[in-house]
Amino acid sequence: MDVVDYEIFGTDMQYVEVELDPGEAAVGEAGAMMYMQAGIEMDTVFGDGSADQGGLFGKLLGAGKRLVTGESLFTTVFHHEGRGKARVAFAAPYPGRIVPIDLASLGGTLICQKDSFVCAAKGVSLGIALQRRLGTGFFGGEGFIMQKLEGDGMAFVHAGGTLLERDLAAGELLRVDTGCVVAYTPSVDFDIQYVGKLKSAIFGGEGLFFATLRGPGRIWLQSLPLSRLAGRIVNSGPGGARRGEGSILGGIGDLLDGDNG
Repeated sequence: MDVVDYEIFGTDMQYVEVELDPGEAAVGEAGAMMYMQAGIEMDTVFGDGSADQGGLFGKLLGAGKRLVTGESLFTTVFHHEGRGKARVAFAAPYPGRIVPIDLASLGGTLICQKDSFVCAAKGVSLGIALQRRLGTGFFGGEGFIMQKLEGDGMAFVHAGGTLLERDLAAGELLRVDTGCVVAYTPSVDFDIQYVGKLKSAIFGGEGLFFATLRGPGRIWLQSLPLSRLAGRIVNSGPGGARRGEGSILGGIGDLLDGDNG
């Protein structure tokens, strides 16, 4: 596992600069690279960009994992072939925070949203995490599958808006909007729960289900999910009707509160 130094710049639109020694490498999500200094070479590899082992079968397995999670079959690896130190930077896809996570301090595994991964030290494996419960798969907002990062190096994930990092005590329960869950450690029990009141589901604008996170373990939440941001942009455009977030009535709610007047 490559050990990399890093620095995060910016406030609302952040980027992370990773410093590589000769022979070290970092793996980045396709399209995340911002710039790189002389001496760094860029290669597109088939699979998840982790340590090259297992031959063709291993590469096919890594590529298959990324395909199942909705990511590209290919990953970009940035390796330092020059002398001294060199830097490569990766940018956040939309306003929010880049979260540095030392996988070794978390026991080597992190479960995160499929689109939250930005980059990692070479050797971190990008896999899949299947939800254990049928209801979680259907109504969890992320389907049956989330992304699993494994290794003992640094990984960087992105959270939209403002970030909340919190440690849950054993048995402590937190109910969260499904889109606001960024990541959690495997010890956290993740489930989906029905709102319980039809009136709240119809008129409250929060949807029919929310996520329940039960400790012990660490969780990362975001205040601005990409789906929420995209929905607001679409609804504010020409011909777009502003609708309550998650409301199943949509335009009827706008009529009731006078927004279509």
